Amino acid sequence: MAERPWVTAQEVREYSETAAVQQRSDARLEVDIARAEQYIITYTHNSFESCEEIPSAVKTAVLILAEAYAHNAVSASKEVKSETFDDYSYTSEGSSVSLETLDLAALLDDYIITEPRQSVTLRMRKL
Repeated sequence: MAERPWVTAQEVREYSETAAVQQRSDARLEVDIARAEQYIITYTHNSFESCEEIPSAVKTAVLILAEAYAHNAVSASKEVKSETFDDYSYTSEGSSVSLETLDLAALLDDYIITEPRQSVTLRMRKL
């Protein structure tokens, strides 16, 4: 049985190129990792309890997703929408990462467990 967490905070720091994510505390990165793992378990309907070791594609997805969660948390706390000084004003957009753009499906689709519908399908044909 593969034990959680599947990746460590240090692995997320090594993967990330963002300085703000690299400086994030272990406790906060562990929360980001837990969120990423739960997202993957929910997406695949697979808790990977039967695996001795987590597949490398799933570990990669956890790293990518945990970094995205950390980046979004850091950017949300520093985000400035607009400021005005006398006759000068500016607006800045947030740089949050959308989960849809991470392309996690390519990494995780092989590990999806389809859930039975718990119903009976009846098909009729004309005799």
